[in-house]
Amino acid sequence: MKPEVLIVEDDRKISNLISIYLANEGYGVKQAYDGEEGKELYLLHRPCLLILDLMLPKWSGEELCRFVKEESKDSPGVIMLSAKGTTEDRISGLRLGADDYMTKPFSPEELMAHVEAVLRRTGHVCQKLSHEGLEVKPRKGEVWLDGERLELTHYEFNLLYFMMDHKDQVFTREQLLEQIHPHGEADIMARTIDAHIKKLRRKIETDASDPKRIVTVRGMGYKYASH
Repeated sequence: MKPEVLIVEDDRKISNLISIYLANEGYGVKQAYDGEEGKELYLLHRPCLLILDLMLPKWSGEELCRFVKEESKDSPGVIMLSAKGTTEDRISGLRLGADDYMTKPFSPEELMAHVEAVLRRTGHVCQKLSHEGLEVKPRKGEVWLDGERLELTHYEFNLLYFMMDHKDQVFTREQLLEQIHPHGEADIMARTIDAHIKKLRRKIETDASDPKRIVTVRGMGYKYASH
């Protein structure tokens, strides 16, 4: 599955056209139509790339780009879109932290080439998994929930990463056990997974007794629910 891209563009026709091309290439797509909504969706979904119009209502593209780049060391790539095409404008956009700058009008095919190029340079960010305030960073071995770091065991971390990486896919206890004990390093009962899931829910669910993230599929196993 390709990375998720957030389009922040107040011209809905342009936004929808970009969305169609991205979706056709297999990217996940989120759309915002002003700077404030762009900030909200960025914090909620933590996309790998932003395609960001410079002139936005409520919060400018400049402000949003600056926020994104300062908010995290693992900031996503940013492609700035603007009708301003002078060298000075391009340099200004790049100094804000944008990874690329495209002048309107542009061809969707050209934009897709720029998307691929920026993701090649910033792709390490996309190794992390994010969903509704929950972030798993495999390179750092960290898990964050709504800006607070969680303390997970090695098994809990691997279990959570695997399930988030396969959202909405149901796994049996035996399949999950194989993921955290891949070499049969111990004679462990499949029901051990239940204990790991129970502890994990206490850490990542708002209400562990009514889980919304890791849900039980009766008679089958468990899945990480995206909705």
